[in-house]
Amino acid sequence: VQLQASGGGLAQPGGSLRLSCAASGSSFSRSVMGWYRQPPGKQREFVARITTGGNTNYVDSVRGRFTISRDNAKNTVHLQMNSLQPEDTAVYYCNAVLGLSVSWGRGTQVTVSS
Repeated sequence: VQLQASGGGLAQPGGSLRLSCAASGSSFSRSVMGWYRQPPGKQREFVARITTGGNTNYVDSVRGRFTISRDNAKNTVHLQMNSLQPEDTAVYYCNAVLGLSVSWGRGTQVTVSS
């Protein structure tokens, strides 16, 4: 599956952004979809995941502020990010996991700064 992330940009602390990841192919509805991020100078880290049944998981630092959702009819997964903080600054990547197959999209930059 090919993935294309969008929606990044510049936000002020306390602001919001909504990331989207569009997937091609017919396997989207059978894939676990996730968002990861790579802060400047750091390794890529897990942010959120949504299963095929809609169950969600979040890293502690974003729980209560970020919401992951999926639209199987549109082959799209979203990440609604509220109450953004400077430490949320990173390149955000979406991924799709189906069995042993893992696909990554190109990242989208999120910068939180006043």
